Amino acid sequence: MHKSNLTIRIEPELKEEASALFRSLGLDLSTATGIFYRQALRCHGLPFEVKLDEPNETTYKAMEDAENGRDMHGPYNSVRELMENLNT
Repeated sequence: MHKSNLTIRIEPELKEEASALFRSLGLDLSTATGIFYRQALRCHGLPFEVKLDEPNETTYKAMEDAENGRDMHGPYNSVRELMENLNT
């Protein structure tokens, strides 16, 4: 089968990390990219979920508390209290 070339722009660090991962799987970048395209065609879209990770209400409250210096040490008065709660 005839193959064609593809040129992509990617950050060098990302390329190196991906190359290392694929090497550990016995693949090179070209083979991994081909697998991605085949999976995309099979799925008729991206072969993984693409979404924004939106913090939930609890996380937003914790972020607001941290910004305002409230409840910075949690609801526990000691490490012992924290550990007792974690172990229950």
